[in-house]
Amino acid sequence: MLVALEGLPGAGKSTLRDRLLADARTRGIPLDHTGQFSWLSLAATRTLVRLRAGQPADDAEEAVEAACWDLTLHARFNLAPALARGPVLADRLSLSTACLLALVHRRPVAEYIERLAERRRARPQLTVLLTTEPDLCQARLASRETAPRFTDRPEAAERLADLYSQAATAWTRRTGLDVWQRPCTTKADLDQLAADCFDHLNGSTRPYPT
Repeated sequence: MLVALEGLPGAGKSTLRDRLLADARTRGIPLDHTGQFSWLSLAATRTLVRLRAGQPADDAEEAVEAACWDLTLHARFNLAPALARGPVLADRLSLSTACLLALVHRRPVAEYIERLAERRRARPQLTVLLTTEPDLCQARLASRETAPRFTDRPEAAERLADLYSQAATAWTRRTGLDVWQRPCTTKADLDQLAADCFDHLNGSTRPYPT
């Protein structure tokens, strides 16, 4: 099973990822993890690096083609071998890429969801979208020592929050796959998210809020 963790910078994705990986070790579950991009194509990598810096491609179609090609390589050479060993967590995946493309090129995010969803081998069976409030995300980012990225800037946060909400709706409409939309604001939120994710990984039939 492939589970994607999505949301604003500072929403709690890394915290949830680390919690799930630690709990998986305790439970003896072979849970692996991966990032958003494959970085296996030099040409695609150049385009993706520019996008992450907030620089639009000369041709918007070139940018989405680069993202789609990178996702194809990611599915083939990274995700498939990892999934053969057990469940995998992706720290960002298609929703984040679609939102980045929409933010930089100022186009509807649903257009990019449509294109990225065509890569069926890279579709996560479950997407967890952390809906932590942008102000709290910004406060968390302020305490980090790393240099801020384009998407970390306050002026991008509100727009990205809207884009993620639209992307989640478009993703479920296009694929029929679940997107949980939950905050990761408190320890109780984190505990519940971790418990629900493991229930899902274990094949629980208990209903989940979306």
